[in-house]
Amino acid sequence: MTFSRRSVLAAGATGSLALTAGCLDVVLGNGPLEFDADRVAPSEDALAAAGYLESGVSDETIERTVELPGGVEREVRATIWQSIYTKNVDYAGQTREGAAFAGVSIPDMQVAGRSLNPLGELSNKELLERFLGEIPSDHGEITDLTHQESFGLEILGDGRTVDLFVGTSDLEGETIDIELKLTSFDHEGDLLVLLGTYPKLLTAESANVEELMESAEHPISS
Repeated sequence: MTFSRRSVLAAGATGSLALTAGCLDVVLGNGPLEFDADRVAPSEDALAAAGYLESGVSDETIERTVELPGGVEREVRATIWQSIYTKNVDYAGQTREGAAFAGVSIPDMQVAGRSLNPLGELSNKELLERFLGEIPSDHGEITDLTHQESFGLEILGDGRTVDLFVGTSDLEGETIDIELKLTSFDHEGDLLVLLGTYPKLLTAESANVEELMESAEHPISS
């Protein structure tokens, strides 16, 4: 699962900042404003217990331009972290890469008291729709996405809202239901997105995804 530069940049257009005495360095500075997220991921113990393997851990730099009063523009660079895990599951008589889990962290990008994070105001459904086409699996595109319920989990020392969605996909000509669970929240200066997906019939994976979410660690070393 790779959350592309386009996915993040498309969430927000050029922003404007209020000019105050405290942000003169923002106006007058010559170099780009740089922000780095800290990585988020399930614990190693939880991954091993659930049978998920690391598929890819990477950081990526995104860029956007902000416009200040008077037409002054500054470049913003932000480093986001992606930690991706997958699991082979037995489904329809075959073993397939059918379950996936992702932890994504994006810096809040505070400048002059304002967040420049283009994803910060999106709902969980909007975040899911933005990233839906980038979820790895052996089944096809997930369509007909509907919200089923919301519930709470204790993650990183606080209660978080998790949304459960169900969509449909194609597996060798058969239509199957796919469940997706997503939570997003601010923590230690980053926006964190935790996402798990699996065939609905595999009820054990529902519990596994929740346990991976509850085990999330942030910040962790790369």
